[in-house]
Amino acid sequence: MSSYHCPDCATCAPVESASWCCPNCRGPWDLDFTAAPVDLKSLSARVNSLWRYEEALPVSAPAVSLGEGRTPLVPLTETVSVKLDFLMPTLSFKDRGAVVLSELARRLAPRRVIADSSGNAGTAIAAYCARAGLDCTVYVPDATSAKRVEQIRAHGAHLELVPGDREAAAEAARTAADLPGTFYASHVYNPYFLHGTKTYVYELWEDLGGTLPEAIVVPVGNGTLLLGAALGIGELHAHGLIAERPALIAVQAERVSPLAAAFHAGAEELLDDGAPPRPTLAEGIAIPRPPRTRQILRAVRESGGTFLTVTEDQIRAAQLDLAARGLFVESTGVACWAAAGRWTDRTAVVPLCGAGLKTGLAPGP
Repeated sequence: MSSYHCPDCATCAPVESASWCCPNCRGPWDLDFTAAPVDLKSLSARVNSLWRYEEALPVSAPAVSLGEGRTPLVPLTETVSVKLDFLMPTLSFKDRGAVVLSELARRLAPRRVIADSSGNAGTAIAAYCARAGLDCTVYVPDATSAKRVEQIRAHGAHLELVPGDREAAAEAARTAADLPGTFYASHVYNPYFLHGTKTYVYELWEDLGGTLPEAIVVPVGNGTLLLGAALGIGELHAHGLIAERPALIAVQAERVSPLAAAFHAGAEELLDDGAPPRPTLAEGIAIPRPPRTRQILRAVRESGGTFLTVTEDQIRAAQLDLAARGLFVESTGVACWAAAGRWTDRTAVVPLCGAGLKTGLAPGP
C-alpha cells in the first residue's frame, strides 16, 4: 500500500496504521501515490464502472463494487452540460469516494467503521460497508433530512443523531475515531476518498473524447469533489492527456460561504467574523470550517477559477427549473445549476450530485 503524508508538517504514516489524521498537527492526510496514465483507446473494452480507470486508483480488484460510476453527461444548453451523478447506487456522487474508502477498510479489517455526514456520505459508507460485511456507525446532525436518515438505517448501519450542526457530528465522530480497532471512513480526512471522486473528471475526459470543458463547476462544503477534480485534472495534464486545465468554479450557499469569503478577500485561511452559520437549503455544503481550506483555495486559484454564491431563492428556482427539464435533484445538488446554468460565454459541466427523493422539494420562503 501507499503511505499517508501531511501536507502541512510533512509527517508520514503507513496506511496500515489506520491513523485517521496527522498525529502532530491533527490535519487531514494526503496520499503518496502516483497514478499511471490511462489509455483512452483501451477503455471501450473495460468494465462499465469507475474501476475502468484502475491504473489511476490506489486500490485495485475491488470486492465491494456496486457498479458505481459512468453516469450520463447530458447537454442542457448550447454550452452547459450536466453530469447525472445522482444515478449512483445510493443516489449521490459520494459513492465515488465511498467505494474506494470502503475497499481500503475491507482490506484493513477493523472491528468497526465510523463515519460522519450530513447524509449522503454517511449513506454511501453505510451501503458499501454493508456490501463488505463491516460493522458501521454513522454520526449525523439531528436535523438531517428524514429520508437520508431512513436510507442509512436501511443499510444496517448504527445511527448516532448528534444535537447541533454538521460540525458537532464531525466532532463526535472524531472522538470515537481514536478508539482501538476503529477505522474512521472520513470523506474529509482520508485521501482515498479524493482518489475516488477524481474519477468524475476521468469520466468527463472519456465522454468528451479526450478533452475537458473550459470550466468544471462544483459545489463546495468540505471540498471532496473539487479536490478530487483538481487531482484528476493534474494527473491528466501531467501525463499529456489534456493540453489545457479547465477553470474550477466553486459554488457555496450564500448563507454558509466561508470559503468564498476567504477567496475573495485574498486570504489563505478562513476569516473569523464571529457570525454563526445560518440554516440553508443546501445542507450538504453547509460546512463552516472545512479542514482542507488551504488546499481548496489553492486549487481554485491555481486553476484560474473563482467562487460563486447562490441565495435560497435561487436554489428553489433552480430545483424547479431542473425538474421542468425532467431532472429531480436535491436542494444541495442544484446549487451549481443555480450559479452557472445560464452561462453562454464558455463550455461548462455542472454535477447533479444527489437525487431529489432524498430531500423532496425545497420549502417556500
